[in-house]
Amino acid sequence: MNLYWPDAPHAGKSPLQDPVITQIAAKYGKTPAQIVLRWHIEHGLSAIPKSVTPHRIAENIGIFDFALTADETAAVDALDTDLRSGTDPDGIKADSFG
Repeated sequence: MNLYWPDAPHAGKSPLQDPVITQIAAKYGKTPAQIVLRWHIEHGLSAIPKSVTPHRIAENIGIFDFALTADETAAVDALDTDLRSGTDPDGIKADSFG
């Protein structure tokens, strides 16, 4: 599953369907999205998830009752393909926002 441009020749794939992520999610009884959010926390990064659905908002905050092991964090790190599935922030011009 591509996130933004399914026909793009080098579009990134959704990490939410990667077997590494789904297996870790199953281990902890979490969603793949929660694993990705927790991975950000493990690296001291800020993620800004978006949702208007109360259930998803609760899922997004429900990442503080477990921690990934060093091996799990490394396994997710290894998924990096250096491909984007969205716009490169460096390519966005400030004057394009009205």
